[in-house]
Amino acid sequence: MSMTRNTARFGVGATLGALAVLLADPALAAGPALDGAAKQATNWHAIAMFVAFVSLTLGITYWAAKRTRSAAHFYTAGGGITGLQNGLAIAGDYMSAATLLGLTAMVYTTGYDGYIYMIAFFVGWPIILFLMAERLRNLGRYTFADITSYRLDQGRVRTMAAVSSLTVVCFYLVAQMVGAGQLIKLLFGLDYVYALFIVGGLMMIYVTFGGMVATTWVQIIKACMLLVGGTLVMVLAMSRFGFSYATVVNEATAVHKLGFKLFQPGALLADPVNAVSLGIGLMFGTAGLPHILMRFFTVSDAKAARKSVLYASGFVGYFFNVIFLMGLCAIVIVGTNPDFFEGGQIGGKIIGGGNMVVMHLASAVGGDLLLGFLAAVAFATILAVVSGLALAGASAIGHDLYARVIMKGKATEQAELRISKFASIGLGLVAITLGILFEKMNVAFMVGLAFGIAASANFPVLILSMYWRGLTTRGAVIGGYTGLVCAVVLVVLSKLVWVQVLGFAKPIVPYDQPALFSMPLAFLVTIVVSKLDRSRQAAAEKAAFEDQYVRAQTGFGAAGATAH
Repeated sequence: MSMTRNTARFGVGATLGALAVLLADPALAAGPALDGAAKQATNWHAIAMFVAFVSLTLGITYWAAKRTRSAAHFYTAGGGITGLQNGLAIAGDYMSAATLLGLTAMVYTTGYDGYIYMIAFFVGWPIILFLMAERLRNLGRYTFADITSYRLDQGRVRTMAAVSSLTVVCFYLVAQMVGAGQLIKLLFGLDYVYALFIVGGLMMIYVTFGGMVATTWVQIIKACMLLVGGTLVMVLAMSRFGFSYATVVNEATAVHKLGFKLFQPGALLADPVNAVSLGIGLMFGTAGLPHILMRFFTVSDAKAARKSVLYASGFVGYFFNVIFLMGLCAIVIVGTNPDFFEGGQIGGKIIGGGNMVVMHLASAVGGDLLLGFLAAVAFATILAVVSGLALAGASAIGHDLYARVIMKGKATEQAELRISKFASIGLGLVAITLGILFEKMNVAFMVGLAFGIAASANFPVLILSMYWRGLTTRGAVIGGYTGLVCAVVLVVLSKLVWVQVLGFAKPIVPYDQPALFSMPLAFLVTIVVSKLDRSRQAAAEKAAFEDQYVRAQTGFGAAGATAH
């Protein structure tokens, strides 16, 4: 295969690599600033599959729009999603393009460190399964703010929860939009701004017209595509080694520069403080992401909610192991093939960047067709994730801020639904605008910050509201805002922003991840302020815990499913 053909075949390479830097999860966040990607040869297989995916999802949106007539359908699909379907949708929300591209590249480069990183992501699911899933479904209706404000002051607590939720959503959206704009610009040969309008427009259509029903099915289809595509690449790659893990390990260690150290902890754990902070952020941040928590209200009862987490854990755990095997196989199949390196120099710069490893592996074992399929999956992943984020943001604005804070529960369902739909359009326009403004900036820190805020502002207040009788409105609000502000300040003063974005010589805070400091502080402030609150309102809030506890355990009085 000639270098000319390679360049054309991997025309999506440069921005796919950039995508994994942009959308990379916190440990991969220190990527270079993104320059405008040049238009390159198009991958018609990817275009055809992407168009087919968009056509299918638009058809689903049309179908869903006919069934989205109430707030319950818009926010939670009427509680009619089964445990298996919801598990796939949650897994789809969780498995991003960075999971496919960035984590495979991390295993290819660092070996066991990549697997440790995946485990840090995975261990958040048992927390949700055993501590949160059942109570979330029994206590909540549309958003997690329904739970945090169950026995507290609706206005103040919902405002705080909505602010932190919208902050998480916006940071996530910017990272997704910049990566998506660059990718579609490259694939279709469109200008970056037009590419952003395509992504933003599709997102607004999915959410505004189809609501949770359409968003859920977009996630399910995307999750299935990701699982099938990854499995196919892994099986074809393992067939090169006779499906023997021992053979893969022996050959990988023989050709990798790390040798047998490939299977030992490395740089990821070199700084214990950063490593622990990263682990805390990933583990507890998962349990505080609004678009993940919102999915527990889409099922019929607490039993289905638990099943959702069990299925999601299975799909995510399975896919992480597929990624690990793909990364190891790529060490031998990609790492020893000069066709995948610039200038044909093995060990040099990989065509399209380091995060293109899995795409090169797909090409090596399945040709252009499999490469095109995986490229289409990367695009589908972005559309699905931004739709889920937009719906979470719209629900925070329409349900929490408008219906409960501004209108104090007196808004009609039609008015609330209308505001939420306008909010989804507004969020789409904001995402497009921010995507344009941040086109050439390193926005990878935003994903890490989103996890840090979720772990520091959302999780402490949420878990205490479910389990601690002593929580008061004053404690929840002050503690939540403390976690939010602390997480933002620590990230701004870290190398990721202070040096790489703002251009200062040295960071003020030596650690990249805030959760180790901001989450305990949020817990401490919440508990101390609640303990010191001796007001009459605080006493009433503590007394109301008994009613909340009964409903959390039994589901008596919880919102029922309206569609099946």
